[in-house]
Amino acid sequence: MIVMANTDPRNGEELGAPIFQATVAAAMEFEVEVVCTATAGRLMKKGVAEKLFVKPGSPKSVLDFIKDAHEAGAKFYCCSPNLDLFGMTEADLIPECAGIVGGAYVIERVMSDDYKVLTY
Repeated sequence: MIVMANTDPRNGEELGAPIFQATVAAAMEFEVEVVCTATAGRLMKKGVAEKLFVKPGSPKSVLDFIKDAHEAGAKFYCCSPNLDLFGMTEADLIPECAGIVGGAYVIERVMSDDYKVLTY
């Protein structure tokens, strides 16, 4: 599980590593879940990630990187408090978002002996 909590979408260079690592891990056939929470939750809203770039002038948007990770098998989730925080509904989420999870889901995964967690 990769938890993107302090990764701020306003700073594109912060977005590359966690999404790229999710892609690599999924391509290596690991089960990968990326939970976007706090400010990073904005990435799951339609129209946000497509306007962000890891590097100025790059032809690939952050949404393109999310799509790459998704196609490799990574599952992206939006943390439930983000819906209220950013005025979103489930209909506002990008198609690559597998759903909405809450704090109990994250804690259960983190505390599992079978799970490894990276936090950004």
